[in-house]
Amino acid sequence: MLTVSSLYIYPIKSLGGIALNNAVVTDRGLKHDRRWMLVDEQNNFLTQREHPQMALFKVQVEIDGLLVSHPTNGSVIVPFKHNNQIKQEIAIWEDTCTGVFVSSELDTWFSKAMSLKCRLIHMPEETHREVDQRYAQPGMITSFSDAYPFLLIGQGSLNDLNSRLPESLPMDRFRPNIVFTGGHPFEEDLMNHIKIAGIDFYGAKLCARCVLTTINQQTAVKAKEPLKTLASYRLKDKKIMFGQNLVHKGSGVISIGDTLNVLSTHQEERFLV
Repeated sequence: MLTVSSLYIYPIKSLGGIALNNAVVTDRGLKHDRRWMLVDEQNNFLTQREHPQMALFKVQVEIDGLLVSHPTNGSVIVPFKHNNQIKQEIAIWEDTCTGVFVSSELDTWFSKAMSLKCRLIHMPEETHREVDQRYAQPGMITSFSDAYPFLLIGQGSLNDLNSRLPESLPMDRFRPNIVFTGGHPFEEDLMNHIKIAGIDFYGAKLCARCVLTTINQQTAVKAKEPLKTLASYRLKDKKIMFGQNLVHKGSGVISIGDTLNVLSTHQEERFLV
C-alpha cells in the first residue's frame, strides 16, 4: 500500500519549507505554497540557484501571517492581509503573471538579510497562472512555483539514491510537496492518475533537477551531490530527473497517513531506471 508520509509547503519561493500533518488543497496547489516571492530591482524572481543564502531563511505559519526568521537579521511577520495595491507583471521562466508588492518595510528587511536590494511580492487570488498546456488541461493553474502546483516523490526513490551516495541526504534537498512510502523506487515516474483523500491528481511530467539540490538547506553550502550521482542513472534528454510534477482537480484536505491510490499509469515507460 502506498501511504502519504510527509507534506511540505514553501510559502515564499526558494526560502525554507514547512512540514505539515495536514494540508489544504486549493485551486493552485497547497494552501500558502509559493504565494510569495522575492524579486530584484529588475523584477526578476530570486531563487537559491543564484542566491544559496536564501536557504537560511526559516518560515512558520502563524494566525495572521508568516513568521520569517534569519540567523543574523532577526524575524519579521509577513501578513496574510495587506493594503498595498501596487501591481507588477512578473516573469517566471517563460510565464508572465501579476503580483502585488506587500510593503516597503518588508522590502527593507529582506534586502538587508539578503545583502541584495529586493522586494517581496504576493500572488493575489485574482491572478490565475496556467500551467504548461502541453501537460495539462485548460484552466489548471499554479502559484509562483517553477511550473506545476505539486511535486511528488517516493521515499523509496530517495532511499535508492542514498544507497549510492557516500553520505545520505535528507528529502529537503528536493523540495517535494507530497512524499509517500511503499512500492518500489521511482514508482512515481509512471503514475498517471492518482487519488488521495478523494482528490484527483495527474502526472504531468518528470521533474528536471538543478543545482538547488546540491545546497545544504541548513547551512546554504553547495556541493557536487546529488547531481553527480543522479546523472549516472537518472539522465533523460540531457536532464537529470527526480520526482514527478502533478496537476489536479478538486479541493479538500490531504493528511499524513492517507492512502495514495494509483488509478492508472502511463502506457509507455518514460524513464528507464
